[in-house]
Amino acid sequence: MTTQAGTRVPTPDTAHRPARWVRTRLRANPLAALLMAALAFVTVFLAAAFPRIADRGADAALQDYVSQKGLTSTSLQTTSKVLDDDGAVKLDRVQQTLIETVGPELTLARSGEAYGARALGSRTMGNPGYARIAERTLPDLSLLYLHDLAGRATLTDGTWPTPGAVGGPLPIVISKKAAETIRIKLGDVIDNGVEGSGAKRTTVVVGFYQANDPLDPFWDDLGCPVRACLITDPDREHWTTSGFVDGDSLPAMAHWGSNAEIFWRLPVDPASLHADRLDRTRSVISSFLTGRDATALAGSTGRADLHTSSILPDILTRADERYRASLPLSAIGPAAVAGVATVVLFLAAALTTDRRTAEIRLLRARGGSLAGVLRRLIGEGAVTVLPAAVLGTTLALVLLPAPRWDRSVLAALVATLIALLAFPARAALLWARGRAAGGRRRLVGELAVLAVTVAAVAEVRRRGVGTGAGLDPLLVAAPLLLAATGGSLLARIEPVVVGWLSALAGRGRGLIGFLGLARAARDSSGRRKPSVLPLLALLIAVTATGFGATVLDTVDHVRTRAARIATGGDIGVSLPGYATLTESFTKAAGELPGVRASTAVWVEPKIRIVDADRNYTEAYLVMVVDPAAYAEIARTLGVGEFDPAKLAGTSGGRDTPVPALVSRDLAKRLAAGSSQVRTPNGNDLRLTVAATVGATPALPDPGKPFVVVPAGPAWERLPDAKRVNEWFAVGDVDPEGVRTALRENGGAQPVGLAKLIADAAAASGKATHGLPSGYTVHSSRETAAALAADPLQHAAGRLFWYAAAASAGFALLAVLLTLFRAAPDRTAVLARLRTMGLRPRQGLALIVAEALPQTLAAAVGGGLVAVAAVALLGSAFDISTLVGAKVGDAITPALMPVLLPTAGLALLVCLGVVVETLVAGRRQIATELRAGERS
Repeated sequence: MTTQAGTRVPTPDTAHRPARWVRTRLRANPLAALLMAALAFVTVFLAAAFPRIADRGADAALQDYVSQKGLTSTSLQTTSKVLDDDGAVKLDRVQQTLIETVGPELTLARSGEAYGARALGSRTMGNPGYARIAERTLPDLSLLYLHDLAGRATLTDGTWPTPGAVGGPLPIVISKKAAETIRIKLGDVIDNGVEGSGAKRTTVVVGFYQANDPLDPFWDDLGCPVRACLITDPDREHWTTSGFVDGDSLPAMAHWGSNAEIFWRLPVDPASLHADRLDRTRSVISSFLTGRDATALAGSTGRADLHTSSILPDILTRADERYRASLPLSAIGPAAVAGVATVVLFLAAALTTDRRTAEIRLLRARGGSLAGVLRRLIGEGAVTVLPAAVLGTTLALVLLPAPRWDRSVLAALVATLIALLAFPARAALLWARGRAAGGRRRLVGELAVLAVTVAAVAEVRRRGVGTGAGLDPLLVAAPLLLAATGGSLLARIEPVVVGWLSALAGRGRGLIGFLGLARAARDSSGRRKPSVLPLLALLIAVTATGFGATVLDTVDHVRTRAARIATGGDIGVSLPGYATLTESFTKAAGELPGVRASTAVWVEPKIRIVDADRNYTEAYLVMVVDPAAYAEIARTLGVGEFDPAKLAGTSGGRDTPVPALVSRDLAKRLAAGSSQVRTPNGNDLRLTVAATVGATPALPDPGKPFVVVPAGPAWERLPDAKRVNEWFAVGDVDPEGVRTALRENGGAQPVGLAKLIADAAAASGKATHGLPSGYTVHSSRETAAALAADPLQHAAGRLFWYAAAASAGFALLAVLLTLFRAAPDRTAVLARLRTMGLRPRQGLALIVAEALPQTLAAAVGGGLVAVAAVALLGSAFDISTLVGAKVGDAITPALMPVLLPTAGLALLVCLGVVVETLVAGRRQIATELRAGERS
């Protein structure tokens, strides 16, 4: 209704209704709500992202590891005997049944599937004129049927085979390259020997083919279908190849080979494997090998003797061990991010509580219940936190696709709950503070953290980390618990030290340093009650970063050392048994840029050491051309170091002993008296033990006893042994330069059987860099790069550096939140000082002087805690998985890996403090000075 004066009188329908709490609070301070939503979004996104990054890295490492094992190793091999009525049609039906049964359980690589039949025995080819290695070594032929051979090979001459009858010549096709090597002609009727009854076995060559891709792994387990293979068995060195028959010739092929089997190869697609599902995958494969599914396959195919085998379960077991060994090492970084992010969320809650303490107390004073006030605060936070959390989780799931989502969602849910409940929980403490003894409660908490830290460190040292036991939260948390203990200790020490420094500064004439240090020693209320949270955030970030950087630095150094030991130096050359290195090569290689020490050696793997009791021991013999250079190589590698004077042999007759370095196990046997070396050609060389070593650069992991002698005196006594087949050097040497020198000064090329072996190796694609087969240049640089190429190592390193960046960001945010929390009190003080003549630059310098002591203290303390963590826990970490080779080296404290990230983080935080001071400090002072202008 409206009065005569025109004013409107409220009625029950138009009476004032209280505004909704959430809307009012958001409108009152929209910037705070927006910042809280942004913080929740970033935190939840990272919480959801890190598990998915870890899963993607683990899957990539698993798939690469399995794919490197080859098509044959990653396949299910199913076999059955050939029956009289078997043919191509029946094999097709069984193949379809296998795919329909296995396919739903295991993803198969269809391009690698193969099935057919093979004769279980090979037969000789006795035709006159066929190539032979020796007079009586006839070439061999094995027969197969392969489904869709025409899709893998191209017919070059003749026709594809037709069905053959039992007892008659079997029509076959043979590789064109094999025919050229063995000298088989189109239309040849090959004599394959006789049966037990005296009947002849024969095959007729009706066509030649050429494999479309001779190096395709598809051909690996199908005999020798691409070319003629050279078999170098000592008892019978001969050529062999494979021929293919028609699919309706299986009974005849079984009769030709005395028996035959049908095979089906079902390769598992490595891209379908996932690290978190390895147990299920192994269980499924085992069921097809010997379990219920194996029985079902035999029944569904109607072949009672159907048998499936595979080494894939063993490969997956080794892959799982590698994955479990890397878990604790790769989880430290994300755990640090979780700890720093939690501290930041609680700091944000403390900042909000300080800003709204009066409001919350007023609500309680006006009759609001504790539960009612907390419900309002939770509802207010839900409007800002929950949409940001849903958006962050969704974005992580979309941007980082991975099959497993439960861990990401769980981590995002935990982060969301902390972001949502941190402020209400902090507000609830406003009513609990009066009843709690804060100092005693804090002391009890610190003692509890100390006890848990001691227990965790002791358990880590007892059990070890990275040994394949999997992820243990206690072991992962040990470095972070050390950081928490160091943070609580530093929080008690830092105010006392800063207060002492402020007292020293007060004796001087300057005011800024004294005021800044005095305020840094107190909290916003002016009491000596330091805030633990900012120090804790910085310490966790610095400690985890320094510890992880030390681990990765140690891994790099150990990997380099392992590569050098495996190479026998920084560069090495090895030749096959038929070849020898020329003097022109050793001279040219020794003069290459970067070579610091080099020597040629002769390594004879088959000698016998005869002791005084006429007992012999098989061993290696290493003849060293330049003992001084070899000693320098051993010293550089730290393997088998010795005094080169020990190998200073003298001239003499055959009975004059030659000084020798012997392995420790051999030294015990030779201690009784004189001994001699007996070479494979029957020559003897007398020895005298000059020193004992555990290993030697030429044989870093010998596996059996060895002796090292100077080549000069040994060659005087054994003139026929004057040759060298290996060369080693240390220094920054380019391996391509060594390969060039070897190509230009390689010496005599192989002849006879050695040439056949080299040509066969070249045909199979094993010859590289333009060098003959068996001529190998080993580079520690290339070996280390090959070891470091493991995707599992890359995934662990990448995850750590992502976590380090996130930890640094959160640590910077923790410092900025601390500045914001103290901003009102600091601004009031600066405004008063401005009225007393404090210049603007001095005011900004005062803010920096107040904030930097805590940052620098945290950086120094974090670095010390990181070094302590390495010293306490380093010996318990097995880094073999990250190195790529089995090593026994422990992680030891190092300066630079801790100093660089610590200094970088401290610099980042200091820059953040300065920028915040320049941007916000001046505006806050101006706002405080204008207070009351509009009143």
